[in-house]
Amino acid sequence: MTGVGATSVVIATLAVIACAQTSEPYLSPVPLQPLAQQVRQIETALAYLGQPLSAEELSRIDEAVADPSESKAVERLQSVLDAHVLAVVQINAESRVKVEAGSAKPELIEAGTRLFLVKVINDAGVTAQLKVESPNSGDVYIESTGSPEPATELTPRQAADRWTDISLYPLPTSPFASISLYQSPPMLPRLSGLAVEYQILTIYSRDAGQRSAIISFNVGQGTQDIGFRNDMTVLFTARPARPVTLRVRDENGERGMASFIVRDKQNRLYPNPSKRLAPDFFFQPQVYRADGETLRLPEGQYAVAYTGGPEYLTQQKEFTVDEKGPAEVEFQLERWTDPAKYGWYSGDHHIHAAGCRHYQNPAEGVLPDDMIRQIRGERVNVSSVLTWGPDYYYQKQFFSGHDHPLSTQRQLMHYDLEVSGFPSSHAGHIVLLNLKDQDYPGTKRLTDWPTWDLPILRWAKEQGAVVGFAHSGWGLAVQGSELPNYEVPGFDGIGANEYIVDVTIPNSVDFISAVDTPYVWELNIWYHTLNLGFRTRIAGETDFPCIYDSRVGMGRTYASVSAPVSYSKWLDSLKAGRSYVSDGKTHLMNLTVGGVHVGEGGSELHLPAGSKVTVTLLAAAYLPEHPDKSLHELPYDEKPYWDVERARIGDSREVAVEIIVNGKVASSQKMLADGVTREMKFEVAIKSSSWVAARVVPAAHTNPVFVILNAKPIRASRRSAEWALKGVNQCWTQKAARISAAEISEAKGAYDHARVVYQQLIRESAPD
Repeated sequence: MTGVGATSVVIATLAVIACAQTSEPYLSPVPLQPLAQQVRQIETALAYLGQPLSAEELSRIDEAVADPSESKAVERLQSVLDAHVLAVVQINAESRVKVEAGSAKPELIEAGTRLFLVKVINDAGVTAQLKVESPNSGDVYIESTGSPEPATELTPRQAADRWTDISLYPLPTSPFASISLYQSPPMLPRLSGLAVEYQILTIYSRDAGQRSAIISFNVGQGTQDIGFRNDMTVLFTARPARPVTLRVRDENGERGMASFIVRDKQNRLYPNPSKRLAPDFFFQPQVYRADGETLRLPEGQYAVAYTGGPEYLTQQKEFTVDEKGPAEVEFQLERWTDPAKYGWYSGDHHIHAAGCRHYQNPAEGVLPDDMIRQIRGERVNVSSVLTWGPDYYYQKQFFSGHDHPLSTQRQLMHYDLEVSGFPSSHAGHIVLLNLKDQDYPGTKRLTDWPTWDLPILRWAKEQGAVVGFAHSGWGLAVQGSELPNYEVPGFDGIGANEYIVDVTIPNSVDFISAVDTPYVWELNIWYHTLNLGFRTRIAGETDFPCIYDSRVGMGRTYASVSAPVSYSKWLDSLKAGRSYVSDGKTHLMNLTVGGVHVGEGGSELHLPAGSKVTVTLLAAAYLPEHPDKSLHELPYDEKPYWDVERARIGDSREVAVEIIVNGKVASSQKMLADGVTREMKFEVAIKSSSWVAARVVPAAHTNPVFVILNAKPIRASRRSAEWALKGVNQCWTQKAARISAAEISEAKGAYDHARVVYQQLIRESAPD
């Protein structure tokens, strides 16, 4: 329990099928195929839990899998895992449990975590849950309730004996299971029934030095073996941990906060993720520490990767902890870009403090103190923490209609609302920003809210909110990568589905969100509606920690705002389109088309007739010199969906900056992604009223400038209008059944209105 708890915890997790040991009495035949598959799963899980197998062990696994002899391959794979076994648990044919010591060295660290394997020899084919107990435990988590036993007053001797907590993890009802990766396949909360399998035992020690623990196992009442053979006594030695103070300075020499990924020579993470509690999140490799805060580390050599977010370089530092120190380690952050110097401020309008990967019970999500640490550590200037379905009634207490008091001039945090987990969620999740009132009129529970989205959008707009659709691509999947794409998607998800209806109703929707779903699916519907003269803007989001959990700000909106920045001013710029979306590593600032700045004066350029226009912008991107092939070659529908590495041209360090006219590339130039901000200039031909934007696919995209020729509206594509009409019809087939009887008539009227609008646009648009 990193940085907070005084008690120690043992967690057993990760049911992974393996085969028998190579020596009696644990020899048991297991087929190679399931063993090899599960060994791959356990190596992935151990790496995630912060204590990966060594490079030498991974090589041995590869060699074993390639062995032409199946029996030898099985033995060789076991030998890798058996070296990490602390306890061998045998369940006999009568389901009695006994335990013996394994070969792993019982070494722990003070105020830290170590992982071990438990090998289960399952002669009875039991499929119950394996349980672990110890009288040395401070709080034993009760599987049936998911809550710890009430704490009792302990004598000093009892407190000294209870130096470690023991529980099994993941458990379906345990305090941690709801937020654990390991509830999902292929990890199992119960024994599989196969003859041999492994589980992971995680031990957290409060103290340093030698400590003895009695550890017992069972698979339910009455399964303990007679003669006390179901427990074992282990003498652990916990290496002392020393506090190391981190001195963090930003690019201006001021005290700051940074992200730290700390590993020892064995590549083990510190603090170990499996036992982190807020403000450190177990699902992230990094922790955030401000100047003067500490990490407790045992003696050893460490390598630290540290950064201040995507606008900063990721730097490395190595140091050794021993009896001589160091008491402090200095870290100097270095920016490669600062869009704020040009008046562009970052924001992530979609992050959460509950649900998905966050703790839900009993903590009811995490607190504002924990969220501001994430925001500060990634240097997000403006952030919206959205209350939504999970823990809505608890988290809504932090909504005030004002910036949270923990906000600073550089990092604003504001609580708002995502309509997700509500009756209308099937129609598409919507984001409501800058609300004054968070409760829909006449409602007492979430179930009382409307069952489609337009009434909610109207209600929010009446109180001056800025509104849009979240994770827009869900439900809008297409097969190809062409933009625009004329395949009609299913409209069967929770993205910008009813947007196809709402956009036809004036002042109903301000933006659709991008960066956190596949870019083709997001941009396609946006391009089609822009082609028809609608002026919805695009905004970048992360949906932390649901779609992305590694950090906030993976999807960002950079908005042009005059200092000092406020939440309202930033949202006004988003709404007006004085903004671009980005992965934080790619920047397209100060776009002008024919001298008109994006987002200024309605973002309109008026021309009497067709002509060439000049497009200018400031552009910058940062790529490492050497490509990351695993990322560069991913299909576009695999995460991360937007990243400048995907935009890399071949093995070069260049990306293509493209000017888009009506969704098609009109001009393109290569740019060296070395972090230098460059002025770029293009010439494009405008033949009819059009929208013009800049992009680096899939890393950044500006909002458009609308070029109006001879006062005629934009009608760029009859095919777009036909696509939209088909989209309304398809959307109705997916949503109508879940709209309440009281609201179905009004909803049908809105869909019929959209059909009329698109039919008129078909008539007004020239053939493509």
